[in-house]
Amino acid sequence: MALLTVHVGHEAVEQMRNLAGSMPWTLVAVDYENYFSTTKLPALTQRAIEAQGCVAVVDFDEDPELALQTAECLRQSFYHRIAILAFSASTDPDMLLRAMRAGYSEFISKPLDPDEFTDALTRLDHRWSSTVSRPHNSGKILSFFGAKGGVGTTTLAVHLAMFLTRGFGKKVLLIDNHAQLGHVALYLGMDGSNHHFYDLVLNVSRLDQELLRGFIATHSSGLDVLSSPDVYGALWKTDEDSVERTLEFLSTQYDFVLLDCEASFEDINLAVVAFSNWIYLVATPEIGAVRDLSRYVDGLIQNQQATKKLQVIINRYSSREAVTIEQIEKAVHLPIAFKIPNNYGALVQSINIGEPLTPDSKSEFSVQMMKWAATLVKAVSATAPEPAKKKFALW
Repeated sequence: MALLTVHVGHEAVEQMRNLAGSMPWTLVAVDYENYFSTTKLPALTQRAIEAQGCVAVVDFDEDPELALQTAECLRQSFYHRIAILAFSASTDPDMLLRAMRAGYSEFISKPLDPDEFTDALTRLDHRWSSTVSRPHNSGKILSFFGAKGGVGTTTLAVHLAMFLTRGFGKKVLLIDNHAQLGHVALYLGMDGSNHHFYDLVLNVSRLDQELLRGFIATHSSGLDVLSSPDVYGALWKTDEDSVERTLEFLSTQYDFVLLDCEASFEDINLAVVAFSNWIYLVATPEIGAVRDLSRYVDGLIQNQQATKKLQVIINRYSSREAVTIEQIEKAVHLPIAFKIPNNYGALVQSINIGEPLTPDSKSEFSVQMMKWAATLVKAVSATAPEPAKKKFALW
C-alpha cells in the first residue's frame, strides 16, 4: 500500500507514516512538498504506481484551489485505487462540498489526531480487503473508445468479437457499455436482451452463472451479448467498485470480454480502463479525429499502467489519405497498433441488414480483422500457464 503526503508538515508526515506502518500493509511512503497541477505533475515512483492501493493525504488549508487540482491529478494517475484525505482545520461547508466533488473521501482534522487517522485507515483497509486482493483471472478484458463519434468503434468491436468467436472458437462476451441507445445489438441483427449491462452491475452482489444466463442474449454465431438500454433519457446509478467486481466475475466465464464504451472517461469508464488488459483508442485518418485522439492519449498517459495497455487503431485507412500514419504517430507519440482498411460500403450494408462480415470473407477488412484476432489469441496463449503434471496447473 502506498501512503502519499502532499504539502504536509514534516512532523505530521512522520506521525502518519508511523500510524500507517502499524497497519497490515507493506507500506510505500512518498512525500511531496508541493501541490500537483496539470502543468506541474511530479514524477510518481514506480513502487507507488504498482501498489495495490494508495492513501493520499493533502494539506487543504495552504491553497485550497491547488489542493483541488492535486486531487484531480491523483485520481487520473491512480483511478479507483486511491483514497484522498484532506488534512484541514476548516469547517466551511461550501469548501467541504467542493472537496468531496473533487474526489476527497474524508477530512482529517488539524492538528493530527492519531485515533482519527487510524480509524480512517482501518475503514479503508476494510473497504479494500474485498477488492485489492482479488485474484487475476484468465479471461481478458478489452475496452474500445472512439476518439470522436462516427469513427467506427462499435463496428470494430462487433467484428473483433465475431472473429474471435467464429474464427478461433473462443467464448466471447460483447458488452454495449453505453448508458442509452447503443448500437451493438442492432449491428448484430438482434433484439438484445431483457436486461443490460447496468442491470447486471446493479445485481453484482448476487451474480452467478444462473443469473448471468438470464441477462445475456446469444447470437447465432455463439457470441454472447449484453446490450445497452434502448430508451432515451434513462439514468443508471452505479459505482466503480461494482463495475470492477462485475468484470472480474465475467472474466472467469469468458475467454474475452469486449466493451464498446462511450467516448468519455467518467468514473465508470475509469473503472473499465483500470480493469482492462487492452485499451483501444479508435480514430480515422482525418484531422478532427486525430486532434481528438491526441487529447485522449495525453489524458491517459498520465497513468503509467494505462499507457502499457493502450493501443491506437486507425480505422478506414487508405494510402491516399491526407493524414499519413507517420503524421498520426508523431501527433500522438505512440505507434499505430493496427490499420483497418476502408470498406465503408460493405460495412454499411452489413449493418443495415444486421449481418456482420464473416472471417472467411475475402475483403482486406476481414483479413486485417483476422490478423488482429490472431494477435490476441497468440498473446493470451503465450502468457497462459503450462499445466503441471498430473495434479494441478501453476500460474
